[in-house]
Amino acid sequence: MHSVASPADRLVAQKRKILIVDDESTMQTILTRSLERLGYTHIIAARDGQEALDKLRSTPFDLVISDWDMPKLTGIELLKIIRTNDAYKNVPVLMVTGEASKDKVIEAAKAGASSYIVKPFSLESLQENIEKSLKRRKG
Repeated sequence: MHSVASPADRLVAQKRKILIVDDESTMQTILTRSLERLGYTHIIAARDGQEALDKLRSTPFDLVISDWDMPKLTGIELLKIIRTNDAYKNVPVLMVTGEASKDKVIEAAKAGASSYIVKPFSLESLQENIEKSLKRRKG
């Protein structure tokens, strides 16, 4: 399969720093490989929302891609904390989850999710939602 990112998109992508938050190592690998195929090279992973917060406190990120169901701190709890912290409240958060119910989508939107994608997803869908999330970035 060919890459969906154009050479110009790849140059922009290479400068972006992305934090993946998922307690499943398989999903971290899938997301990392998908992002690499789209041209992203600065990808850091966290196993749960608490580890993600620790990384956010020490490193500026351009995008957070988070699962919903995780131990210690769920994706929705992480999202709410991000949105109330001045240091990183404007960082786009893309929820990538198996939670497909309308109530969950609405809850994520109300909490400030930049976009929402349901597993399993295509590379094209991931790219589209990343672009949508980054365009909505404030500040």
